[in-house]
Amino acid sequence: MFLAKGRTSLRTSEPDPSEHRKWVEVFKACDEDNKGYLSREDFKVAVVTLFGYKPSKIEVDSVMSSINQNTSGILLGDFLNAVRKKKEAQLYWSEIRHIFTAFDRHYRGFLTLEDFKKAFKQVAPKLPERIIVEVFREVDQDSDGHVSFKDFEYALKYGQNEA
Repeated sequence: MFLAKGRTSLRTSEPDPSEHRKWVEVFKACDEDNKGYLSREDFKVAVVTLFGYKPSKIEVDSVMSSINQNTSGILLGDFLNAVRKKKEAQLYWSEIRHIFTAFDRHYRGFLTLEDFKKAFKQVAPKLPERIIVEVFREVDQDSDGHVSFKDFEYALKYGQNEA
């Protein structure tokens, strides 16, 4: 949708060297018996260490299915790639939250059509009002005149996938 184009730099960013070293250290610390890979359980511990939560079975299955099936677990390169993607997803969510908060000038937790109009007047002053109204109606999934953060996030993710 309206953010889809300008986001490529965040998606392809590399971690800074200290962050990269931390991820390697966590991999080594969680690699019980120095096997050279992380088992499912090792991977769960690594995620808890890095992100502070225990990953769901679905998340672990997703990561495990995306790696080379000839290995008994996640090799360092695959682990680093998975962690980088997870970190980027967190950064993207934070960016969406920041944009939503900027639109939500009255801190109500939802956006109205007037909020949309004011925001678009600042970022795209020549955009016809009918387009703004169309965008609002598209994002307002339940047609209650309010766009929640969840609706807003869905719209931005949908726009990102369309680009």
